[in-house]
Order: sequence, then C-alpha cells, then structure tokens
Amino acid sequence: MRRLTLDEHPVYSIGAVERMVGIPAATIRNWEDRYGLITPERSQGGHRLYSRGQVEQLRFVKRELARGLQPADAHRLLAEGIQSGEPVPPDEHAEGSRLLILLADRDLYAAEFAEFFLRTEGYEVVLAPDAVEAERACAERRPDLAVVEIMISGGTGAELCRRLKQRGVPSCLAISALQAQEDALAGGADAFLAKPLDPLRFVSTVKDLLGRSAFLHDAADRR
Repeated sequence: MRRLTLDEHPVYSIGAVERMVGIPAATIRNWEDRYGLITPERSQGGHRLYSRGQVEQLRFVKRELARGLQPADAHRLLAEGIQSGEPVPPDEHAEGSRLLILLADRDLYAAEFAEFFLRTEGYEVVLAPDAVEAERACAERRPDLAVVEIMISGGTGAELCRRLKQRGVPSCLAISALQAQEDALAGGADAFLAKPLDPLRFVSTVKDLLGRSAFLHDAADRR
C-alpha cells in the first residue's frame, strides 16, 4: 500500500496537540526525547508537525497512564502494537452539535462543498469570502473553530489566523492548495490541511481540533 505523505494528511502543531490530547507540550517533547517513539516531522522552520496517527498514539499513552501504567510501560505497549501492525484504537469523541465554525474561503464553490459536510455532521457554519467579513463575523459571534484558506484576500490567510486567535478563536485550521504549511503554522494556525479537501479527512480534522472539551462551551459565552 502506498504510504501517504504529510502533504496529504492533516498536520498539527504541538500547541494544538497539547489542547487536543490534554498533555503538556513539555511532556510530549520529553517523551519524544526519552522514548523516541512518537517523533513528529519537522518543517523547514523547525516546527513539529504531528500526524493524526501520532495524535491517536498520544491519546493511547494517556489512556494507559490513566489506568495506572508508568510512561515507560505505556510506550512499551504502544511499541508492541506498532510492531505487530495493530492500529491504535481511536479515542471516541462525545457527540456535540451546533458548535459554530467560521469558514473563510474566497472560493465559493469549495466553501459550500465544505459547509455541506460540516452541516451534515451537525455543526453550525458561517461563511466569509474575505478577511474583512471573517473578522466581522468573529466580532459578532465568536466561533469555536475557524477554517481559513491561506490565499484569502490576496494571500493574507496566515495573518488572518493570527488576528482571529487574538480575538479569542480557540483554534484555526489553515487550508490551501499551495505548500503553505510553514507560513500557516508560523502565522498561528493550529493545523494545516492540503486542498482539495477529502471530506472524511476534513471532518476528522475538525473534530480533532474541537476536542471533547469544546463541547462544554456554552453558547451564551460567545460574543
């Protein structure tokens, strides 16, 4: 079977992984150095780029720690599973609907395509064709997640991610048909996904970034 590359998979920053998994970034880096098992790729700028599979591996380790194992034993079990070829069982997310997602994309057709799959999953979606509209929508009602096309408004998507995070948006997913993951992560995006979007991979990435804790948000907390 052909091995998928990072360009075909979503990639997550260590800050996003910290929030998704609930393990401090310092601990994740320590495990990487000590056990050498969950080792992310590095971007040209030195950013750690975690795959979805590695996120699931970290969740596996966390579950084993919760059962009373020591980190070394949890990593040993993970290594045995990897060696045997057994997939890591996913951590089931609690279902939650009506979370608000801001979808900022200049390509109306692509935006409506992505919106369809998000609404199918039960999310509420607001579309923004440019950066100005995206910030206006964010000011009116803070989204739980922003999906930002890097080339929006003349290629200002990375800067838009930074501004949205400053406005209190918990997570930003950058998307692009370009090799733009370095700029996206440096600009403040929590994850990067290449276009054209695969619907299942896109929805899975959104669910990863929202995480279990995101479903505890009260709609009244949004501004």
